[in-house]
Amino acid sequence: MEAFKNTSSPKVMTIADLGCSSGPNTLVAVSDAIDAVESVCKELNQKSLPEIHIMLNDLPSNDFNGLIGSFEDFKRSHPCFISVAPGSFYGRLFPTQTIHFVHSSTCLHWLSQVPLELQNGLNKGNVSISKTSPPFVLEAYTKQFERDFSQFLKCRAEELIHDGCMVFTLVARKDEDPSVEGIYLHWELLAQALMDMASQGIVETEKIDSFNLPFYAPTSKEVKNAIKREGSFAIKSIRMFDVGWGEARDHACEHCKVEENATTAQRTVKSMRAGSESLFVSHFGAEIMDELFERYSSLMEGYFSKYPDGGLINICAFVQKIK
Repeated sequence: MEAFKNTSSPKVMTIADLGCSSGPNTLVAVSDAIDAVESVCKELNQKSLPEIHIMLNDLPSNDFNGLIGSFEDFKRSHPCFISVAPGSFYGRLFPTQTIHFVHSSTCLHWLSQVPLELQNGLNKGNVSISKTSPPFVLEAYTKQFERDFSQFLKCRAEELIHDGCMVFTLVARKDEDPSVEGIYLHWELLAQALMDMASQGIVETEKIDSFNLPFYAPTSKEVKNAIKREGSFAIKSIRMFDVGWGEARDHACEHCKVEENATTAQRTVKSMRAGSESLFVSHFGAEIMDELFERYSSLMEGYFSKYPDGGLINICAFVQKIK
């Protein structure tokens, strides 16, 4: 709504969703955006609605064919034009100053690559930052996030019109030490499942040592500092919030089908598997995935018995282009 008002009620409003994926909830965010534009037009007594152009972005490997098949049904209830833009959002995606509003949900914690410093097997027995990781591992991940996030902001600044807005959400952490909370404890248990399999000869230890996830959950301070350093955006609001895995998550995610009798651990593991399995398959092969995530599920049951509120932390930021 603010983006529409700030950009002089454009006749054509272009909205980009970065990291759109291809599941049943893919079009939820753009649906809300279209509803917001219609609402503000009524508020302003504006009789003619703008033409809305939706740009859906994800990596080229995303199932865009399946996504495109859902467009006709969607446009019956939400009149708009929809295009797809395959590519990494760590590079340019759209022409200069053509986007009014950018949205990205739970994507920016995925880095463009594993830090080069970690591609030599020095983070032994781990798949991410862990309490047993050498100190340079955190430093390498931090620098990679700073480079990637700065590049993301720079590209979006070139693509957004002046006063255009962006809202993004990503997995975060509260503590300066990432190994003591949330998502990193989850990754640590997944590494433990792999090491258990290695002890039984199912997986080679060397293969585990050579694998690291391109993942970094920043602090709120890191996100704020990065935005200020890049200089193209004013921070309108930024907040942290808990993301639970139990009943609250079920009620909030009405578009997702959840097994009624599944435990919190089982639901968490399914979510983690959906977001990361392709990376594990490319390195370890598909044949061990079921056993890996079954072992992981058992470890997570123990984790949630000790930490029943052990969900995740997200950051949601609303910024406006000023340069």
